[in-house]
Amino acid sequence: MSKNVIIAILGTGIVLVLILLISNFNIQININNKKDQISTNQQATQITQATQSDSMASHHGGASVDAAIFNSLIGKSAPDFTLESYDGKKITLSELKGKNVILFFNEGLMCYPACWNQISAFGKDTQLQSKAVVLSITADPKNNWKQAIDKMPELAQATVLFDSNRQVSQKYGVLTLPSSMHKGQFPGHSYVVIDKEGIVKFVRDDVQMAVRNQELSTEIDKL
Repeated sequence: MSKNVIIAILGTGIVLVLILLISNFNIQININNKKDQISTNQQATQITQATQSDSMASHHGGASVDAAIFNSLIGKSAPDFTLESYDGKKITLSELKGKNVILFFNEGLMCYPACWNQISAFGKDTQLQSKAVVLSITADPKNNWKQAIDKMPELAQATVLFDSNRQVSQKYGVLTLPSSMHKGQFPGHSYVVIDKEGIVKFVRDDVQMAVRNQELSTEIDKL
């Protein structure tokens, strides 16, 4: 084999080695770039999700879940209050001593149909009414409730009280329970059972937002 042929073969080999090295280098750069891009995209997604969560928290009142006050009611005297009903009557809780009482804190107008169905069910349930005074408490302004009555007339059979300044809801700790969709602003779907001595005997926050007449009747029977 001539010298020139050997040189040519060696030169070709060197060129091939250089090509392979350059190709591997480019591949590595592309891999690193893709990794950086993926990492950047992941960070952007996390930032977006956090922003969305903050936005939703703001929309829903921004408060966190806190059931401490609500759960601590059991065994204690129910916080007293005076609220006005839709028909203009002033109802004071302490004046109802000697009767069992059920309080149903709810979101009112915005909670259709779940809260409306429960309020309506209370109004129709004469058996439960014979066992306890049933009061549905909402943070809605009283003047706005007419639209609910117009849409579901049977709501008028129930006793609905208006806690528009949310002071009673705050006393009972119902603004930050899991069932509340607007934490810090509105109650969700929460029950308080009070005995004839004015002592809280049962509480339940219901995230399923079901009609609970039978369960509440059972709790009243235990008193």
